[in-house]
Formats: sequence, C-alpha cells, structure tokens
Amino acid sequence: MTRPYAPGYRIPTDLLLKAYASGVFPMAESANDPEVFWVRPETRGIIPLDGFHTPRSLKKTIRRHPFDIRYDFDFEATIDGCAEKREERRSTWINAPIREAYIDLYRLGHCHSVEAWRAGRLVGGLYGVSLGRVFFGESMFARETDASKTCLYYLVERLNERRFALLDTQFTTEHLKRFGAIDVPRSRYEKMLAEALKGEATFYP
Repeated sequence: MTRPYAPGYRIPTDLLLKAYASGVFPMAESANDPEVFWVRPETRGIIPLDGFHTPRSLKKTIRRHPFDIRYDFDFEATIDGCAEKREERRSTWINAPIREAYIDLYRLGHCHSVEAWRAGRLVGGLYGVSLGRVFFGESMFARETDASKTCLYYLVERLNERRFALLDTQFTTEHLKRFGAIDVPRSRYEKMLAEALKGEATFYP
C-alpha cells in the first residue's frame, strides 16, 4: 500500500518515527524525483536475530579481518554510498527529502550506520533506524567484495549484544535470504513490531 507525499516537502522526524512505529516507511521513485510515498507491504521481510546464517565464504573473510568496522563514524558518507548509482543499479530510491530526514534522525540518535573501512577509505556500509528494540534496515552498499556483508554480520552481532528483538529488512531478496531473511504476513509482523517497541535498546555507543 502506498500513499503519495507532498513533492519536495521536508519529512518531519516525529512523523517519520510514528510511521515506523506503525509499520510504514517512505520511499521515492528515484533520486531525482522530489516526491516521497509511504509503503506498508502485505508481507514484510525480517532476519530473525537467532536465525542469522553466515555463509562459509563470509566466515573466511571475517576471520581475515580485512576491514576496520566502525559504528556511526561517518553517517552521511554511508547514506551517500547507499545512494550511489552502480553498474547493477542505475537508480536509487534515496532522494533529497529522504536523505535529509535520515540525517535528522541520526542527529537525534534514531539512525545508525555500520561501516567498513580499509586504508582510510569507506568501502562499504549500511544504515537503518533504531526505535525501541527494533532496527529497521534501510540500505547497504559495497565498493569491495564482502564489505556490506561483513557490516551485516557485525550489525546482527551488535543487535544481539544490545538485546534488540527485531531486525526489519522491509523486503526479502535472494541476497538477503542467504543470511536467513524470511517473509512474514503483515498481521504477524505488526504484532512482532508492537511487542518489540515495548522495550528500549541502545545501538550506539
């Protein structure tokens, strides 16, 4: 289900947090489209925190420690990395109002990034929204092999350490299914969301 948002309008942070708390999130058709619309999928993607699967090849990468993993070190660079056009993806849903809104949430402590650095260069990362004991994953990117996958691994590790209850991926993809992502019906998801919002967890520091 989608509902259009006023073109070029700044998304108020209180409205954005209320939307997440009710199972709704914003998207845009493309980076150049000033409009934003709200999405409430019939089925929702999640990665069960007790069922995360680490592929064998990723385990080998993690054992080598090729990346310096940082949290909230350069949030703006991370969201910009997620918005980059790449060969396999010519457009992005991160437009100017969405970028501004998530930077505002970051400044309020409700948005966070996991970043992979090598030799002083950001080579991959992900970001998402933290509310209650829920982490809503938004987007990820990689400029080097396994960089974003490693960030996902460390995200799940941190969420478990900090006693989060739900990792929302919005949708499932074949890529995310390799890590244990599953689809749940909206009614079940909204019950899980309501339960996870009752508590409080701290992502960073």
